[in-house]
Amino acid sequence: MTPSIARILAAAFAALLLAFPAQAAPLKIGVTPGALADSVNVAAEEARKQGLDVQVIEFSDWTTPNLALANKDLDVNYFQHKAFLDNAVKERGYAFNVVGVGVLSNIGLYSRRIKQIADLKPGATVAVASDPVNQGRGLLLLQKAGVLKLRDGVGTRGSLRDVVANPKKVKILEIEGPQLVRAIDDVDLAQGYPGHLVAAGTMDPGSALLLSGVDDLDFAIRFVARPDNAADPRLLRFVRIYQESPEVRAQLKKSHGNNDRLYTFAWLPRG
Repeated sequence: MTPSIARILAAAFAALLLAFPAQAAPLKIGVTPGALADSVNVAAEEARKQGLDVQVIEFSDWTTPNLALANKDLDVNYFQHKAFLDNAVKERGYAFNVVGVGVLSNIGLYSRRIKQIADLKPGATVAVASDPVNQGRGLLLLQKAGVLKLRDGVGTRGSLRDVVANPKKVKILEIEGPQLVRAIDDVDLAQGYPGHLVAAGTMDPGSALLLSGVDDLDFAIRFVARPDNAADPRLLRFVRIYQESPEVRAQLKKSHGNNDRLYTFAWLPRG
C-alpha cells in the first residue's frame, strides 16, 4: 500500500468515526436499596426517555459506594447525608464534591414487643446503627426518648462511649445500618429508617414509637461526585431531573408509606 493510499484510507476512517461516534458510556449512579434506589430508578427511566443513558448500581452497605466513587467505578453516588460524608472524608481522605441535595428522611424507634417507650424493661436489647454518624443520630433519639443520656455537647457525634447514664441498663447492639430493618424482630427496640421498612414490607413505617424531626438539613441525602467530574453536564442534568420530576416525588411519597411526616424534599425553599 502506497503512503498516499494509506493517508486516504486513514482520512476516510476518521470521517467515518465523526459520522458515527462511539456511544458514550452511561452515567453510573450508586445507591442503597429502598426509597433512594426506587426514586433514582424512576429518575433514570425519565432520563433515558430524554436521551440520557443512566445505569443504577445498588450496594447493600454504606462503605462500598464511596470506595467505588473514589475508584471511578461510579460517576456519582446518592446514599449519604452531610454528616456521614464529612466523617468519610475525615477518616479516609476522600476528595468529593456535593452536586445536589435530595430527600430528607426521618428516623424512628421501632418495636414489635412494646407499645410505648415506657414499657421497655430493664436489660432490654436496643439496636442502633454501627457507623459513627448514624449511630450518633440514633443515640440522640434514644436520649430524647429517655432511654439513656449522652455526655453534654456531643450531639449527633455521640457514640456508645458517650453514654453517661443508662438507667434500665439496656444492652445496645451495633448493627450495619441497612440491616437494622431485619433486627427489629430480634430486639426489643431498634433505630429504623422508614424507607427501608417500606422496601422490606414488614412493618408500617408510621408505627414508630418516636420519630426524629425533619428540620435538620444536614441529614438530607446528597448527590456526591469527584472534583474531576462534578461539573459533568450529564450529572447535573440528572440531578435536575430528579428534583423536578413529579414521578420521583410520587415515588418518594410511596416509599415513605404515603406518610408526609416521614420525609421532606430538601431542595425546595423552606416556607
